[in-house]
Amino acid sequence: MNGFDIVMVIAIILFARLGMRLVTGYIKLRKENKEDNNEE
Repeated sequence: MNGFDIVMVIAIILFARLGMRLVTGYIKLRKENKEDNNEE
C-alpha cells in the first residue's frame, strides 16, 4: 500500500501542475481576447 500511496501523490502533483497550466493559459487567452475587442 505504501508504494501505491507514493504513486497517487505523484499523480496528484502532476494533475495539479497540468490544471494550473490550463487555468493560467485560459486566463491569458481571455485577457488577450478582451484587449483585441477593446481595440476594435
